[in-house]
Amino acid sequence: MGFFTVLHADSSCRGRTGELALPHGRLSTPAFMPVGTNAAVKALSKGDLEEIGFEIILSNTYHLYLRPGTDVIGAAGGLHRFMGWDRNILTDSGGYQVFSLAPFRKISPEGVQFRSHIDGAAHFLSPEKAVDIQALLGSDIQMQLDYCTGFGVSRKEAEEALDITGRWLSRARSRWLEQRGRGYGGELFAIVQGNFFADLRERSAAFCAGADTPGIAIGGLSVGERPEVFFEYLNLTAALLPQDKPRYVMGIGTPAYILGAIEAGIDMFDCVAPTREGRNGRAYTGRGPLSIKKAENLMDFSPIDEGCPCKVCRTYSRSYLRHLFKTREILCSMLLSYHNLFFLHDLVKKARQALAEDRFLYFKKEFLSRYQEGSHA
Repeated sequence: MGFFTVLHADSSCRGRTGELALPHGRLSTPAFMPVGTNAAVKALSKGDLEEIGFEIILSNTYHLYLRPGTDVIGAAGGLHRFMGWDRNILTDSGGYQVFSLAPFRKISPEGVQFRSHIDGAAHFLSPEKAVDIQALLGSDIQMQLDYCTGFGVSRKEAEEALDITGRWLSRARSRWLEQRGRGYGGELFAIVQGNFFADLRERSAAFCAGADTPGIAIGGLSVGERPEVFFEYLNLTAALLPQDKPRYVMGIGTPAYILGAIEAGIDMFDCVAPTREGRNGRAYTGRGPLSIKKAENLMDFSPIDEGCPCKVCRTYSRSYLRHLFKTREILCSMLLSYHNLFFLHDLVKKARQALAEDRFLYFKKEFLSRYQEGSHA
């Protein structure tokens, strides 16, 4: 068995089940990855994540490079030891942060000059340095440094960003092979760009496939476009990628987007939404998102979701959770974040089963009919 194995392809869509062989254990796909930007998934302990069943989490190179710094994490023996997590970690290269912090950066073919959002100090990040940092972190999967552009940019800007991303991929791959020669065991994923121009997406997908990295990510989506545009370009791009490599789309974490991505043949996805929603008093349920702060929950002693077997739903009522939210108790964020991550993990696990039984489209239709019709946010 190689790095990635497709176990079963659903006969009714492009969705499939698979398995990745990674340094810290096997990863079943499709897989949702909780985001632990600063080496911690907000409001959850590593024990919580293990209890839910996550086999991989995501951390961020940009943020960890700035704080606590590579000296600290290197002295700790790598990111896994630093945070006490013995399962897999995927790290983003920092490319998206460079995009989102545009006022603080200057991009050139050599790399990115940027100022820290923490203290304003000047830094330079090249594709080689991004690989080196992630190798020091001990990332099981690392991403190339890329140049992401937002929705609505000109074709000229999109083409320039694509060309730079391609050159950066070649340099990142060379440095990754050097790090592999020194004993680093993590995998490198290329990133498809091209903004919302079909021919640029095709060019980028072909270049990424030709680079022959272990996996390929679809970048430049969830950057302000409408849902129908997102899915148009997700499906277009996914169909261009090799069948024998895992596909990862960054930044999606709601049930409709997750199921739509699985249908398109995506194997991995991540988002901060489940814990952010939890901190803001919103919970996922089988009938749609629930706003716990609403007055209707004051005397409601039922669980968040009658059909959910998580420990939060088995133990606490909507009334109690509303009380915690209203009194600003930290426990509310902890419990709702746990529930939301459990809900998405369980949804993806059920989706894997449906794919294996060639009934994914039926599963998706049934779930979304209940989820949308009963939304009570």
